[in-house]
Amino acid sequence: MSITFEVFRGSNEGKIVADKTTRVLEPNEVYIETTHSGLCGTDEHYLTSGIALGHEGVGIVRQLGRDVTSVKVGARVGFGYTHYVCGNCEKCLSGWDQYCENKKEYGSHDHDLGSFSGGTVWDARCVVPIPDGYESADAAPMMCAGATVWTCLMEYGVKPIDRVAVMGVGGLGHLAIKLASAMGCHVVVLSSSDAKRKEAFEFGASEYHVFRKGEELEDFKPVNHLLLCGSGSVDYSSLIPIMDVHGSIYPLTVDMVPSPVPLVFMNLKGIRIQGSLVASRRSLRSLLEFVAAKKITPTSMIFPLTTEGIETAMQTLRGGKMRYRGVLVRE
Repeated sequence: MSITFEVFRGSNEGKIVADKTTRVLEPNEVYIETTHSGLCGTDEHYLTSGIALGHEGVGIVRQLGRDVTSVKVGARVGFGYTHYVCGNCEKCLSGWDQYCENKKEYGSHDHDLGSFSGGTVWDARCVVPIPDGYESADAAPMMCAGATVWTCLMEYGVKPIDRVAVMGVGGLGHLAIKLASAMGCHVVVLSSSDAKRKEAFEFGASEYHVFRKGEELEDFKPVNHLLLCGSGSVDYSSLIPIMDVHGSIYPLTVDMVPSPVPLVFMNLKGIRIQGSLVASRRSLRSLLEFVAAKKITPTSMIFPLTTEGIETAMQTLRGGKMRYRGVLVRE
């Protein structure tokens, strides 16, 4: 049976275009009626590509493929960056399925599917249940922004007693503060100005420091982990003094221009730069369970999931006025 649904694409002119796409439901797929979508900075990067946008989705399962047993019709689920996994390779079996070795075979680059839509077709193995009582508008930003910082906090040895620094109080940074604080970490916020000091403490920060390139922080206790959540352009040499021995730096926003890395000084302190991709299915499930139990929600602005609503949301993000995640809601 074929299914036709609405999607919203970017265009060569940088405008949002409504379109229709038709899919035949494969045995391992589900059709999801989209109700909510988060807005990510990555959507801005793909605005002129012509692909269906969005990868922070929440919706209701309406149809099942022949072989699907893991989810039922009517279930409320989230779907993120990964469309398909093989479920059988070493990466999938070890829990690192975001690095699935056979992902391309299963259509991971399908450009007609996204969360800016009236519906979507997804591999049933890649959808995650939304806990009862947790709002869909809060769950949507967790599917990428929350999942990105959660993977760093869960997969690379962060402990509750650690000093965890967050550089940049924005879409990623404010969630990093909330999550790390709820884990019991001592959260140190680094920002280029005092403007977000009050909010940072409300989010759970224990310290707040104004930190600018070329300036040194006086009487600063080094941190064990540093999540870079601001500009993709980073002066790594300025970060060495604030890192503890064997500390880890996580560059979560990236720039296509190569960043010089001061290897000698990093070696002297044993500092690691840890790359991190989006979350695995296991990590997404644990994140949603955690935020539901701890009642952690993103600080969001709501927009309608329409052509005009998406345009307005993206202009808000582009202008630096988003506080702090945009959520598109379908009537």
